[in-house]
Amino acid sequence: MTNELLYRISLTSVPNIGAVQAKQLVEHFGNAEDIFKAKKKDLSLLEGIGEVKAKSIKDFNQFQEAEEEIIFCSKHHIQTLFLTDENYPKRLLHCYDAPTMLYYRGNANVNNSKIISIIGTRSNTDYGKQVTEDLIEALVPYNVLVVSGLAFGIDAVAHKAAIKNNVATIGVLAHGLDTIYPSQHKSLAKDMLLNGGLLTECKKNTKPDKHNFPKRNRIVAGMADATIVIETQIKGGSMITAELAYNYNRDLFAIPAKIYDNKSSGCLKLIQQNKAVLLSNAEQLIQDLGWEEKKKQPKKQRELFIELTPDERIIIDILKQKETTNIDELFLQSGLSSSSIAGGILSLELQNVITCLPGKMYRLA
Repeated sequence: MTNELLYRISLTSVPNIGAVQAKQLVEHFGNAEDIFKAKKKDLSLLEGIGEVKAKSIKDFNQFQEAEEEIIFCSKHHIQTLFLTDENYPKRLLHCYDAPTMLYYRGNANVNNSKIISIIGTRSNTDYGKQVTEDLIEALVPYNVLVVSGLAFGIDAVAHKAAIKNNVATIGVLAHGLDTIYPSQHKSLAKDMLLNGGLLTECKKNTKPDKHNFPKRNRIVAGMADATIVIETQIKGGSMITAELAYNYNRDLFAIPAKIYDNKSSGCLKLIQQNKAVLLSNAEQLIQDLGWEEKKKQPKKQRELFIELTPDERIIIDILKQKETTNIDELFLQSGLSSSSIAGGILSLELQNVITCLPGKMYRLA
């Protein structure tokens, strides 16, 4: 594994190879070592790679940086999460630009059954603070993981409220784990490690440069079931994250405010464009995401007088194990392609075998 880890980290440093190409290469070759050992001709024939990218892989020889990263991770108890690892954030795998490698320090489960991202302005109002705190307090009974970006404003409010209520919270960083930005949040970050963690795709010595924040934002959006925008103007990082969540087909919610309040103009725009659902309270969020507690009823014996395809039987078998399951879990547990899952779900719905619930959840009918 040590050699494989070396190649995994190195893959993220190859010029001209971004997250999209890396994911494609990993899907084709199965592991990072085989990518580097492949013939240039075989690499160049892959769609989206070509001669230039193939040459970049074959010419790469800067493995010392990866060796130093492995030592750093070992010293500071940092987990490396690669695309093919079992404990990689599985919701991210459905994003076309999923990070190739993540570095994680913490104890929260990045594959928690319920994950929300809370984002907003760096200069929040008292209203935004209260809404954030009330929302997180109401979610305490639901074993939710709260994700945000450790920035000033709503991010920090969300993390602090989670800590106060003993709710697990993860901060996604736009730099390496050898530093904390902003520096004023060092104490907050330390507290988060007790019930949560810090996550980044950046190696050590990576500075919080401007171009790293949109990349950070896609992780905030992609690893959650839903993104909640508390306060934001029409332009800014929160709107970028919201657009990413929308494009990733994640549930997106926005908190309303006064129509003349500039700090919430972005929220109002998202609602106006029908990209975000207007969120008025935690009860609505719980209901929309299908998290409400249901009284258990005696299970009925089902006799299905229909012929199921092999793909449909796989989906049914997974749904029999849980009361409700989301489409990401079906995709990951079944081993089927996304098109097979979509086709199977549609067919089963039309036959009234399964029922679609809010929040892209499914259960047996």
